[in-house]
Amino acid sequence: MKPRITRLCIYPKDIQRITGKSERYSRDLIHKIKDHLQKPDHQFVTVAEFCTYMGLPFEEVQAFILD
Repeated sequence: MKPRITRLCIYPKDIQRITGKSERYSRDLIHKIKDHLQKPDHQFVTVAEFCTYMGLPFEEVQAFILD
């Protein structure tokens, strides 16, 4: 059995699956996280940063991320 490959960064589609909100909400949330972390636009938001910002357990969020 192959080990599951997991991504380091999170995308709006992942946030949609986790929160049940729209794509627009997900894009805005990523933008808010980048502003909060003072990241430039070209940098990604990691799954760990998303979990910390939202206060969600990392293991449960990983289950929603599909490759």
